[in-house]
Parts: sequence; C-alpha cells; structure tokens
Amino acid sequence: MPGIDEQTGEHRTYEVRTFGCQMNVHDSERISGLLESAGYVPFSETALPEGTVPEKTSSKDAPDLVVFNTCAVRENADNKLYGNLGNLAPTKRENKGMQIAVGGCLAQKDQNTIVEKAPWVDVVFGTHNIGSLPALLERSRHNEEAATELLESLEVFPSTLPTKRDSVYSGWVSISVGCNNTCTFCIVPSLRGKEKDRRPGDILTEVQALVDDGAIEVTLLGQNVNSYGVEFGDRQAFSKLLRACGQIEGLERVRFTSPHPAAFTDDVIDAMAETPNVMPVLHMPLQSGSDKVLKDMRRSYRSKKFLGILDKVRERIPHAAITTDIIVGFPGETEEDFQATLDVVEKSRFSSAFTFQYSIRPGTPAGEMENQVPKEVVQERYERLTALQDRISREENERLIGTQVEVMVSAATGRKSGETHRLSGRSKDQRLVHFSVPAGAESPRPGDLVTLTITEAAAFHVISDPASASPADYSVRRSRAGDAWDRAQAESCGTGGGKPGTTLLGMPSIPGRSSALTGAR
Repeated sequence: MPGIDEQTGEHRTYEVRTFGCQMNVHDSERISGLLESAGYVPFSETALPEGTVPEKTSSKDAPDLVVFNTCAVRENADNKLYGNLGNLAPTKRENKGMQIAVGGCLAQKDQNTIVEKAPWVDVVFGTHNIGSLPALLERSRHNEEAATELLESLEVFPSTLPTKRDSVYSGWVSISVGCNNTCTFCIVPSLRGKEKDRRPGDILTEVQALVDDGAIEVTLLGQNVNSYGVEFGDRQAFSKLLRACGQIEGLERVRFTSPHPAAFTDDVIDAMAETPNVMPVLHMPLQSGSDKVLKDMRRSYRSKKFLGILDKVRERIPHAAITTDIIVGFPGETEEDFQATLDVVEKSRFSSAFTFQYSIRPGTPAGEMENQVPKEVVQERYERLTALQDRISREENERLIGTQVEVMVSAATGRKSGETHRLSGRSKDQRLVHFSVPAGAESPRPGDLVTLTITEAAAFHVISDPASASPADYSVRRSRAGDAWDRAQAESCGTGGGKPGTTLLGMPSIPGRSSALTGAR
C-alpha cells in the first residue's frame, strides 16, 4: 500500500492544508479518505494523549506527506501557495522520503508551472482527478521524479471516493460540480468544468449514510445548486431533492449553498417553507446593486429581480436569515454604481455579507477590462460597505434579544472562550451563538441541541447567558449526533489513536469576511 513504508512497515503520516471555499473543504475530506484507505494516518493523530503508549515511535517532527488543496480565486493565491511551498522546502530536505502534493483549482490553472517554480514538489493533480492521488504518490516515489496529472474533464465524481469527515455531527454532500455560468470575474468554470449533476438517488443514499453514522445536519453543495437537474432535464429537481431530504428520519437540519438569483424559482421557496428540516437561511449572492455592473459581470438578473426574490422568501419564511456575497470595485464601477449597491444592501437587510475587494484574476474577461478602479478607491468603498453591513447585522441580531433559539453545539469555540467559559454553536438560521452553561445545569456535547434565550447581540454573533438552570432559561436535548461524538472521542482517545479510520473532529471553518475575491458565485 502507498501509505505503508516498505522498509519499516510503519504507516506514513499525512497532513492536508486547505484553502478556499466549501467545495475545497469537501474535496479535502475526500483526499483524507483516499489517503487513509491507502494506509496513511493523520500526522496530528500521532500525538497520543498523555499516558498512552504508542504502538510505534518516530523521531520525525514533520508529516511524511503534505497535500495543499488550493484555491485560484483568492487574491494573491499564487503567492500564498509558493510562500508555503518555500517555507516547507527546508523541512523536506531534512526529512528523507517526505512528499509534497499540490491539488485544487490553482493546480488545475498553473499545471506544470508549479513544478517549474517549486521543483521539490512531488505530485501535482487537478480538480478532476482527486482519485489518482495515491497512485501518483507511488509513481513519484518509484520514479524519483515529479508526477503530474491534470485531466480536462471529471474522471470520477468526488462523492464516490472514500471520505474522512471533519465532523461527526454535520456533513457536506455535493449534488453537482462545475458551473455553466460565464461571470466575467470568475475563473471557477474553466477550472472545474461544466456542471455535472449527480443522480438524486446517489445523493440521498449518501445523506442517509451520514445520518446512519450519527450526523443530524447536512449541507448540500454546488457551484449553483438551483440549476441542479440541468443534465437530466428536470427544472424542479432541486426543490424535489429538498423535499426528499425532509423524508429522511433523523435528519434535523438541511442547508444548501449556493444558489444563483437568475435561476432561483418559486418551487424552491415553497420547498424551503414546507419542509420542516430545511433551515430558514438562504445565501443569495448579490455581487453588485448596480444594474450596469451586473451587466458587465454577465450576471443575468438585475437588482429589482433580486429584491423581489427576497420579498418572496420573507413572505413564505418570515424569520429567514439571508446572507450574500458582494464585490467592491469591479472594473468601471462609478460612485453612482457603488451607491446603488449601498441602497440594495440597506433594503435587503442581510444578516451578514461576505464582502470582497475586486482583484484581477488572470484568465478572466474582467481582468482585461479597461477602467480598473484604483486600489485606494476600492479600499474606501469597501470600508463604507462593511460599516453599513456591520450596522445592519448588529440591528438584525439585536432583534433576537429576548427570543428563544435552538442551537446545535459545535466542537469549535470562540476566541475568548478561555476567558468567558462559553460554548458555541449555530442556530437554525446559521447565526453564531456563544452561550454559557448555568451552574448546576447539564453541559452539552458537540452535536447536542440547546434551547436558550438570547441576552446580547453583536454584529457577528449573539450571546446567551441564561439566568438560571430552569427549563425556561436553558435546556439540553441530547442527540444521536452527541452520541456519535462520544463514540468518536472514545475511539480517538482510547483504542483508536493514530490508527487508520480514526475520525478527526471539529467543524470546518469558513472565513467571515475577506478583502480578497473568494468563493464568489
């Protein structure tokens, strides 16, 4: 097996470093699953709890394999990758047999350039052939030279590959890959290809498997989820899929990201409103409030249609939280155009927004447009937009003070948790909630559900400090997901530490804001 050292018989260790959007996080779960199926073990899990006697010891202070799963959409993505590769070069020289692999969108874009700039890289693989990674690693080791393979079209749908999930209580499920849109700022379609849809039965089988394994929350992923079904000619395939998820016993929370306003239809709104486990949250990318800029972006909707969608959603789902993506400083954007964006943001009342400063991405039509907006102008507009959205987010969160919410507890905690002793989780509408456990009350496990009253609000989170341990202020519902967490902890800290198949824990983190263009749809 590629993950077994033939001379020592020890399992090789690995580490995956992920950059970019949720699709990359999901792909990294597949990469980890493939590697563990091939005999590799996570480098982080070779450090066993105090008092545990490891089966094998090693003097290595670095993993045998580092995989970079890259993003080509972020500003300065190239510099970030090559900076990381440069920092790793001395470590590789000191650790004989160590390998470095680069995959993802930047690998698909740069191809042989990566090996030219960083000749110590062993493997380069693209977005369409994740499944080839173990074989490429073995080929590179045998031939003692870099192995590169970048297919132009999808070889195996990623969700058919083995998976190493980051969380036992929540999971990602791809319903499609690629995109048929031609937005002038976006390089994703050229790197991930045209949209390819999975059959509904395959998707639901994977969702059921996650639920059987203890998950109670699933997020459906696609570059443009509401165009799902285009390959097999069913315009209502996505709404049908949402309703079908509602029939899966034990699945308590269904989310999806991201739709495209141009293809968003009333049947999806109806499915959201009528399917109890589809959560009242919608990520609807605006990109710009200016109709002129939207036209230049090749976004096939205008601000009136966008606001109309939000009105329909709120009519059917009054408490829905709506989030968005916005690009500031697109080529040719005037002050009047930017003011139009501010006006739409004011009207939309987004609960939060991912705001990005436009940056030129080579290979995109927008990168060759004239009238690029000066950096200082973009920065000033960006600051005005984020100040406006921060105010709106705080106001929308303050409306929750005094109301009760149900929170699914996460393994991740807030930056100040050491000082505040609060736990963290997500409400049904995906708001981040930091909460304290009253004296004498039951402490929840990650995956359990807590009902509590919101007592404070900020722009990026809300807080609950219950007045007492009485059910009116605080209650815990132990869940199957919490049980799965307990099992995973027992395997990781007890008999499973450092062995193939051990589950890494914790929710994938997605940045709340970036000044670079990333993950835009």
